[in-house]
Amino acid sequence: MNAATERTAGPLYRLTGIEAAYADGQTALRVPELAIPRGGILGLAGHNGSGKSTLLKLLGFLLAPRAGVLEFDGAAVDAHAWRGAHLLRRKAVLLGQDTCLLSRSVAANVAYGLKLRGLPVSAGDVAEALARVGLDARDYAGRSWRQLSGGEARRVALAARLILKPAALLLDEPTAGLDRASTEHVKAAVLSARQAYGTTLVISSHDMDWLSSCADRVLTLEEGRIVSGLD
Repeated sequence: MNAATERTAGPLYRLTGIEAAYADGQTALRVPELAIPRGGILGLAGHNGSGKSTLLKLLGFLLAPRAGVLEFDGAAVDAHAWRGAHLLRRKAVLLGQDTCLLSRSVAANVAYGLKLRGLPVSAGDVAEALARVGLDARDYAGRSWRQLSGGEARRVALAARLILKPAALLLDEPTAGLDRASTEHVKAAVLSARQAYGTTLVISSHDMDWLSSCADRVLTLEEGRIVSGLD
């Protein structure tokens, strides 16, 4: 097996001896070892402050570890790679808890990431991304962001990530505050992204029933440590 084949076959992420800290230097997360397989759906459970969001920021290259080795797609993310983290963030996309849409139409919001990357985008691409979150482009593409409910805005924000077809999609409490129908649309979108694009997903949620119904495996974190769910 050559190096290229090994890279393709291995886990998308591998963390070894990872430590991350808050801005004040206090340790926020310790992960002795964790491998996240390609195309897998990993759930993160735990109380607020348990380290879930910190782990997602690490995986999304928004936070550099204080110690340890983080590998992505078979390569260690060293100091040089961190300086070009914006390139890594094109492959690993995070949707945080706060839904932030641009002051423009739904279609423009969904297309924004592709345009920012200098990639072509069509009305069909936008319609497909919206359909994956249960929104009909004929009804929603031309709407202003102001015309959306909170649940619709969250789903549009998710569609804006799905259209990028990232290697990894990281979702921080994606169903918080959503009604049952919207949570089911988010679940369908998650499963669809894996099926259609081979996307690896890492999802934090307080809704254990919903999370367990989506994820292949659920890790529980307490005080910055993984306390259950590891093999």
